[in-house]
Amino acid sequence: MRAGGGALRSIMTTPLHYAAFTTDPAGGNKAGVVPAADGLTDPQMLALAAELGYSETAFLVADPAVGERGYRVRYFAPTLEVPFCGHATVAAAVAVAEREGPGELVFATKAGTVPVSVTPGPDGVLRATLTSVEPHQDEVPAADLAEALAALGWPAADLDPAFPPRYAYAGARHLVLAAATRERLADLDYDFDRLAAFMTARDLITLQLVWRASETVFHVRNPFPVGGVVEDPATGAAAAAFGAYLRELGLVPAEARLTLHQGEDQGSPGELLVELRAGDSRVRVSGAAVRLPG
Repeated sequence: MRAGGGALRSIMTTPLHYAAFTTDPAGGNKAGVVPAADGLTDPQMLALAAELGYSETAFLVADPAVGERGYRVRYFAPTLEVPFCGHATVAAAVAVAEREGPGELVFATKAGTVPVSVTPGPDGVLRATLTSVEPHQDEVPAADLAEALAALGWPAADLDPAFPPRYAYAGARHLVLAAATRERLADLDYDFDRLAAFMTARDLITLQLVWRASETVFHVRNPFPVGGVVEDPATGAAAAAFGAYLRELGLVPAEARLTLHQGEDQGSPGELLVELRAGDSRVRVSGAAVRLPG
């Protein structure tokens, strides 16, 4: 059922609260979802996102022109609009599926068209799989790397030389840096204003800080000062960009299934599943989402 007028519309413009990339409401990354944002202005959406205080809130408008079960979706952090957000996409898709049933959805975002499939898991919790826009990577100039490390307070010697720094994109732009040890990744105490200025000047949404636990398992963290958030607990857009980065550099096979653990160091653990398919440059990111009270 789509949003109508009157009392139903009032209900549909009330934000819903979700935890994404988790089956536990205490874990994952929290997101707001406004199921029918028709008529809301940009300042109103930004103000609502700031009031909720989550790293992002998704605002949906049903639009048959996008496709069957199609929506136009915009994402706002507390301080700015971002072109794409993975965890809010998972939350929004689950919110739609709870109302309309699982199946295939199409989200038209500022980054491009993002198909999303929602299925129930064996535990009954709904899971969403998004397919990213076309990814790409760029070299990181030496001066950029030096400034990023200075803002983080990381010595260059603490980086893993097997993972070259790159700017990676799959709907939003991220800087990928790999820590040589789990201890380095766990010790995150950065200069908020300095890193925010660095990221703003380079159109970065987060830093994707990673440590490889095994061939297919990674631990990740994502500073997000440009959004007014110290750290994002589970970052689907960065996960998609990172999957493409790994494949492009030959660090994983062209066809692979990867598990990313994020949020553990914040006390809000989440799990992101990344799928790479041979012959398909786009990246799939999957995760569960559960509704929160409020």
